Amino acid sequence: MGDLGEEDMPRDAKVIKELLKSMNVDDYQPRVIHQFLELWYRYVVDVLSDAQVYSEHASKSVIDSDDLKLAVQSKVNFSFSQPPHREVLLELARTKNKVPLPKSISGPGLPLPQEQDMLIAPNYQLAIPKTHISQPVEETEDDEDAADIGGSMNTTVLGRADLSQRVAFSLGAKKST
Repeated sequence: MGDLGEEDMPRDAKVIKELLKSMNVDDYQPRVIHQFLELWYRYVVDVLSDAQVYSEHASKSVIDSDDLKLAVQSKVNFSFSQPPHREVLLELARTKNKVPLPKSISGPGLPLPQEQDMLIAPNYQLAIPKTHISQPVEETEDDEDAADIGGSMNTTVLGRADLSQRVAFSLGAKKST
């Protein structure tokens, strides 16, 4: 436990250290004792909280041994589960292994789904804008008068429409338009 000597160690830490020693565990880091203490305190608080709930439910003013027994038993039932017996597992394995594995119809290597089912298949669209060439506009007498008054005036108007053409394609074997 770091710098603390055996006499400066709390009683609970000494108990955990003795438990480890009784189980022939000699090589451990000092923080193991702190972790066991934390686990121990958390477990005790949970059991006592459950016992208090059971006591209040029974309309008792103090927690008695029956409440504690019930709290510990409920903690054991819900926290720790026993694995199934060996015979049950063997029977389950026999039943499962009776069904043969499906035959592999593909060649060697990793079988992949069809290209249309793959999420990484290229499937995007490009928007190609259409542009129109500017067309000259015929001049009228009003335009000539305005050109004389206002100086030079363009005689062409750009007739550009915002039409676009959508093209979809994939880079694989399939081609779509």
